[in-house]
Amino acid sequence: MKNKNYMKKKEKNILKIINITMKYIKNLNNITQEFSEFSSKFSLEDLMKRWVEDYSKILEIVKDIEKNILISWDEYSKTLALKFDWVKLDTFRVLKEEFINAEKFISDDLKNAIKLAKNNIEKFHKRQIPNDLEPEEICKWVTCYKKFSAIEKVWLYIPWGTAPLFSTVLMLAIPAKLAWCKRVILCTPPNIAPEILYTAKLCWVDEMYKIGWAQAIFSLANWTKQIPKVDKIFGPWNSFVTAAKMMVSSKVAIDMPAWPSEVLVIADKNANSSFVASDLLSQAEHGNDSQVVLVSDDKEKIDEVLTETLKQLEKLWRNEISINALKNSFAVLVNNIDEAIEVSNEYAPEHLIMQVDNYNNYIPKIINAWSVFLWKYSCESAGDYASWTNHTLPTSAYAKAYSGVWLETFWKWITFQELSEKWIKSIWKEVELMAEAEWLGAHKNAMSLRIESLNNLINN
Repeated sequence: MKNKNYMKKKEKNILKIINITMKYIKNLNNITQEFSEFSSKFSLEDLMKRWVEDYSKILEIVKDIEKNILISWDEYSKTLALKFDWVKLDTFRVLKEEFINAEKFISDDLKNAIKLAKNNIEKFHKRQIPNDLEPEEICKWVTCYKKFSAIEKVWLYIPWGTAPLFSTVLMLAIPAKLAWCKRVILCTPPNIAPEILYTAKLCWVDEMYKIGWAQAIFSLANWTKQIPKVDKIFGPWNSFVTAAKMMVSSKVAIDMPAWPSEVLVIADKNANSSFVASDLLSQAEHGNDSQVVLVSDDKEKIDEVLTETLKQLEKLWRNEISINALKNSFAVLVNNIDEAIEVSNEYAPEHLIMQVDNYNNYIPKIINAWSVFLWKYSCESAGDYASWTNHTLPTSAYAKAYSGVWLETFWKWITFQELSEKWIKSIWKEVELMAEAEWLGAHKNAMSLRIESLNNLINN
């Protein structure tokens, strides 16, 4: 990958950086589009920085929630449920009859759609099941092998704020069950959507609880009266949940940091402007803090896409959320698609959509992205629901170091080694020498005692 200094040099070759600003004035008919060419004011590196809320303020709020959870979990959690979710709770556990009743509110068509998505996701994830490595003689006197072991207790956090994201149940519960985790527990904020309840039952979730936000994460990391402590926490949501996940990561494992959702679309002159605009908007409607990025080597294409974005925006159900997201978004005009790939690799998007001719030629150059969609019919919405792969992905440039959720995320590997007397006798001097160099006398002694024991056997 080209380093940042290289990227700064490449900025000289980028023709223009165009900021998309959407302003909401009275109603949709008064949406205006403003362009500001600000390549001289902002560097490409500045644009690569994600917009996030003031983390210090978030951390302060979340720390206060943790403190109160530890003092009085039951009472405080019920107070927060009433304050934020408008629900008075007697118990946090979802009861069997609640799952049964939920089915009444789901149409047969939607049930069939969810089952189709479940089958597709299962097929892809079943292919990820690894085999234990059989004992193998690494050298003449050493045998090594490894086996996988499922994480026993996993907790799946399902967002339920501005939309009922039952698709995340599919993406987390399916690999957890395929990995043979002993206890798959799910939580989501109260007032649970029937779609989430139905999908949880369909995926054979073992337990489900009505608790959300940061207080859910702190409950999972500590023993409480009603909710069991788990071994690993999975699932996305907002900045407060992510902050809480990172705070408890010394007590319980987490899947990955998950900041606001994002997409980067690379489009050449032959890209379908309507499709590109729809992909940008489908990501923008995830949340006010989502970000979408358009990169193209054709100025006219950028203009077409922005015009089409405005047209489609007027027809959206959640257009106010999309407008807020677009305020944090931008487009970049480059000289060629190779430069577009460099911009993408530096941005490291959660989702990358390639609407360019000969896209297969560019695949080897993509090194920092997680879920990549190739050519015009590969829309991100298919990936979010039913096109086999997982949609729980690293954001905010974490694609440079993290992978998204897949079957192995629910496993851990255990290695074994058996060392023979002959091998110990062949290597003891080197081990003792390295232990001495690190000033670790007990390490040296562990080897020395074994050599003395072997020598005594020979002498006797």
